[in-house]
Amino acid sequence: MGEHPAERESAEGLRALVGESDRQPLVVITGMSGAGRSTAAKVLEDNGWLVVDNLPPQLLPALELLREGARASGSNGASPRLAVVIDSRTRWLAEPDSRILEQLTSTGERPVLVFLDSTDEALVRRFESVRRPHPLQGQGRLLDAIAAERAVMADLRSEADVIIDTSGLNVHQLTAKVSTLLDASLASRVRLAVMSFGFKYGVPLDADFVMDMRFLPNPFWVPELRNLAGTDEPVAKYVLGQAGAQEFLDRAKALFEPVVAGYRREGRRYATIAVGCTGGKHRSVAMTEALATSFDPHHVVAFVVHRDLGRE
Repeated sequence: MGEHPAERESAEGLRALVGESDRQPLVVITGMSGAGRSTAAKVLEDNGWLVVDNLPPQLLPALELLREGARASGSNGASPRLAVVIDSRTRWLAEPDSRILEQLTSTGERPVLVFLDSTDEALVRRFESVRRPHPLQGQGRLLDAIAAERAVMADLRSEADVIIDTSGLNVHQLTAKVSTLLDASLASRVRLAVMSFGFKYGVPLDADFVMDMRFLPNPFWVPELRNLAGTDEPVAKYVLGQAGAQEFLDRAKALFEPVVAGYRREGRRYATIAVGCTGGKHRSVAMTEALATSFDPHHVVAFVVHRDLGRE
């Protein structure tokens, strides 16, 4: 298991996410076209956030005026939660030395940058399903447009505090993940997404830690368990009753205790633990459920995502 190199290790990203002040940090939602930015923005709006889409850089200083105006008109006087959506249609991103984060920081705070990503295959499938061109496609090929956008967005991705891989998530799963992330991002507890997946569908792009459950016997070969899932009690008992399963769970819990403590010291508030098996139906699902419930709720908020369950 190893930490995903795409996510920053510095403490700067989530230091502001303390949640004990009336002033909430600015959240920037960005990422690849087709990866779910609009869905993420809608989730925030539904939860009472002020969301500004595709804001020109010249208007960045006006963000504070917008926040203060909303605060003055609010009933409790608290500073509203504010999010900005930035995408490749913002042409100044492609300019040399655009320094987007510096311009956002000029509002007086370090923003929290959330980057939504997806595989090229998933992006192509989504654009073809809606029969709409990519915003950078012009008269060219879709894959060329995706490659061009990755180049434009590379700096933002490298600066991201949180990277969410939406490749295997449907709209409802993405909505739940964004809601849970941003609810927890305003609290002092570390938020861990414990995600089951199938190796045959690929390792999640946003995984900070990857665990492999293929060392355990596969319930698929037990006739009475084949059509059940790891969320069903007979499968869970079978998986966790195998030699080495409980020892693995105990050691995984012990392993993450210093990790969580370190995240709290360094100001990091979010990470994804990916637990995989062959198809993401039996072993990884059962272990994900068990691992998520093993964390101390006083220090960790763990939520479960089953990326590939029901995909077969």
